[in-house]
Amino acid sequence: MAVGPLTQIYIAVRNIYSSIGFYRDILGVPFLFKVPDQPVAYFQSGNVRLCLGKPESPAQATKALIYFPVDDLDAEYVRLSRIGLEFEQDPYLVRRSGLQEVRMAMLRDPDGHSIALVQERQVS
Repeated sequence: MAVGPLTQIYIAVRNIYSSIGFYRDILGVPFLFKVPDQPVAYFQSGNVRLCLGKPESPAQATKALIYFPVDDLDAEYVRLSRIGLEFEQDPYLVRRSGLQEVRMAMLRDPDGHSIALVQERQVS
C-alpha cells in the first residue's frame, strides 16, 4: 500500500456548537476537544479522528456520507426518533449472505451530511 491507513476525516460545518451537540450528545461519538478560539472540534471514532470545522473558503466545503456501526439498529432508530430526528430511510435490509445480514438506516446531520447507521449481525 502506498499510503498508510486512514487516520482523520474533515467535515465542513456551519455551526460548530450545534455539530458538537449532534455528534457528541445525540450520536454518542467520543468527543476529544474543541480548538480554542477556532471553529474546529475533534472526535475519535475507532482508529479514525473526525474533524469538524467551519470552512475558511467555499473550496473547503464538503459533502460526506458517514457510516457508523451500531449494535442494535432498531433500538437506535427508536432512540433517535424519540428525540425528534427524522430518518430519510427507515431500517432496511442491505444484503443477506448465508447467516449474515447487513441492515441500515439513513439520516442527516445539522449540515445535511448523510449519516448511515449500520448493523451487521448473524441470523438463524
